[in-house]
Amino acid sequence: MADTDAAEAQVQGTTESPVGTSDNPSSQVFTIANVITFCRLGLTLAFLALFAGGHQRTAALVCYVVAATTDFLDGQVARRTQTVSWLGKIMDPIMDRVLLFTGVLGLLIVGELPLWVPVFVIGRDVYLAIGGLILQHFRRRPIDVVYVGKAATALLMFGFCDLLLGLPVVDGLGLVSAAWLPGLNSQASALGIFFVYAGVACSLVTAVVYTFKGVQVIRDSRRSGASA
Repeated sequence: MADTDAAEAQVQGTTESPVGTSDNPSSQVFTIANVITFCRLGLTLAFLALFAGGHQRTAALVCYVVAATTDFLDGQVARRTQTVSWLGKIMDPIMDRVLLFTGVLGLLIVGELPLWVPVFVIGRDVYLAIGGLILQHFRRRPIDVVYVGKAATALLMFGFCDLLLGLPVVDGLGLVSAAWLPGLNSQASALGIFFVYAGVACSLVTAVVYTFKGVQVIRDSRRSGASA
């Protein structure tokens, strides 16, 4: 599921790419990139413990920012050192979601994020994961990543980091009266909340795009089966 095209090429022996590249991942476990990925997990858990405790917010933020930075670093290291591995391909997106969910959970625990935001973010990922499993019955190759999805992740990560920092605090815009929309109502909030709202909007668009693409894959598969 991580890369069905590369897996099939390896099995058939048709791949011409060097071992350790994205098109021909290795079976190595202990690579520099994988160590960085697992360090991201450790930093993420350390952040949650420190942040939930309420007394080490600065240290918690440092852990989270460093962990978020390694999200870019491990992929670059793997590609530049030709040590792309199957483990890395599987673990990297999992660690991304763990980092995102942990930031959401930390902010929710201390009451600095409306409940509907983590419910939406986690619910959307569960929805897409179930959809991906269903599509495996119709096409082995996953649906290509859409750029609005990348934008959603970047906006959410930046917004959560700023909310964790808590600066700068801006006055509420007073556009709505709903208590569950801090920043848009009259309640003051860290600037990051607006990036979170933008990330949520992009996430919703991403879910809609993937849904339409998934429906099209199912229709094409059934049409091909009927014609055969």
